[in-house]
Amino acid sequence: MALIAIIDYDMGNLRNVERALLFAGADAKIVRSPAEAAGAAGVVLPGVGNFHDAMRNLDRAGFTGFLRDWTAADKPFLGICLGLQMLFESSEEAPGVPGLGILKGECRKFVSETEKVPHMGWNTVSFSSKHPCFASFTKPEWFYFVHSFYVVPADDSVIAGRTDYICDFSCAVSRGNLAATQFHPEKSQENGLTILRGFSALCKGVSQS
Repeated sequence: MALIAIIDYDMGNLRNVERALLFAGADAKIVRSPAEAAGAAGVVLPGVGNFHDAMRNLDRAGFTGFLRDWTAADKPFLGICLGLQMLFESSEEAPGVPGLGILKGECRKFVSETEKVPHMGWNTVSFSSKHPCFASFTKPEWFYFVHSFYVVPADDSVIAGRTDYICDFSCAVSRGNLAATQFHPEKSQENGLTILRGFSALCKGVSQS
C-alpha cells in the first residue's frame, strides 16, 4: 500500500486528518522530519493558525526545501487550509514573510461590514479540475470552511474550485499531481472522504508506475 506522510510542524489538526485518511482506506502516518517521510508515495500538508508561525515552524523542521523539491518533482501532494495558503508567495497576514512560492500569487484577508470573518461553516464549491481529488464532482457540493484569508493565484489555470463568501474566491487549486483546498476535507463528511480517496488512489497509481 502507498504510504501517505502527514507533515507535523505543530500547526495542524493532524489526528483528524490521519483518522480521515485511514477511514478512506489510505495508509497514512504523521511525520516530524523529511527523513521520516522517506519512501512515502504522497505528502499531506495540513495547517491551522498564523502564516508567519507556520512558515517559521516548517523552516525549523527542515520542510521548506523538502516541499519545494517534492512538488518540483511532481510527486503527489495535498495541502489543506493553511497548507494551501503557504503554497503561495505571500500573505497579508504576515507582510514580508515569504511563503513557499510553489505557486505564484498571494493570500488576502476577507473584508466585510456585513458578513462575519472568519468564514466558518458549510458552503458550496464548484469544481473545474480533472485532478483525481476533484474529478468526480460534477455539480456544486458542500464542504466545511474555517478561514479569514483566501488565495489569489496569479495564474488562473491552477484554480480547481471556487466558492462565494463575501467575494467569489478560489478555494481549491491543482497542478499536475499537486492539489490543495481551503476547506477541510477531514471535516466535510462523505464529500471530504471522496477527495481523500482520490488522493490515495493517485498515490497508489504513481507508486506503481
